[in-house]
Amino acid sequence: MGFEANSLQGIAILLWASEPEAPHRLVTPFLHAAAAAAMDMPVELYFTARSVHLLVPGVAQGLKASALTERTVYDAMREAASHGAVFYACTEALRAQGLSGQPLIAECAGHGGAVQFMARAADPAWRTLVF
Repeated sequence: MGFEANSLQGIAILLWASEPEAPHRLVTPFLHAAAAAAMDMPVELYFTARSVHLLVPGVAQGLKASALTERTVYDAMREAASHGAVFYACTEALRAQGLSGQPLIAECAGHGGAVQFMARAADPAWRTLVF
């Protein structure tokens, strides 16, 4: 099943309730992002609220969705990025979480917040998911 370029421009995923304190919920958004990107769909992930902590080096590497797996949350993030998913950090969330100016993981392409995500949500050629 391939991506139909004339019917859909991409998928925007908002990570809102995906905080490090609930690692059992963290792999799913990245599995969906990897699947869509592997189908040649443009995928953008917007990290907001406490999810911006996942962009700090070392945080996602120390988290697992289950004690029954060796795969970390960072492994799932890297898989999504390897298929072409693009990660954006919300500037306001970084500030609110005390992370302004801190280095972020290499997979983070830059900053993008409410305005960018809402532009995608308002665009009929884009689909959105919220985790």
